[in-house]
Amino acid sequence: MSGTILLHASCVALNGRGLLITGPSGSGKSSLALQLMALGADLIADDQTEVSHDGTALVARCPATLRGLIEARGVGILRADPADRAVVTLVADLSQLETDRLPPRRRVTILGCEVDLVLRVQDHHFHQAVMLYLARGRHA
Repeated sequence: MSGTILLHASCVALNGRGLLITGPSGSGKSSLALQLMALGADLIADDQTEVSHDGTALVARCPATLRGLIEARGVGILRADPADRAVVTLVADLSQLETDRLPPRRRVTILGCEVDLVLRVQDHHFHQAVMLYLARGRHA
């Protein structure tokens, strides 16, 4: 499958591995991205992310008009040094709450590519756990 779609999502990356953060307005996409950036992730895009299928990988990029900008609610639009692109290896869906203590491995398909999926966790460790998942993957 080919083509490019524009998603209402934010995206950060660690060593080229991208996390696509999805959810409705006000769900915390930019907030999670800011938390991950504070831990060393690079900004790809905030609020709007271009996603395309590149061979066997799902690739995220930022629309030119939003490049290097991220919203910090209550603070304003901030500047960041953005990365050009990332291969999406994980999706965090903030519209759904995880209820399992040890959830099954979840996957989502975007443009014909399957990637790992995590749901929002109501806990203070969520951003650290997602960062570690992005960096090292998941066991079983």
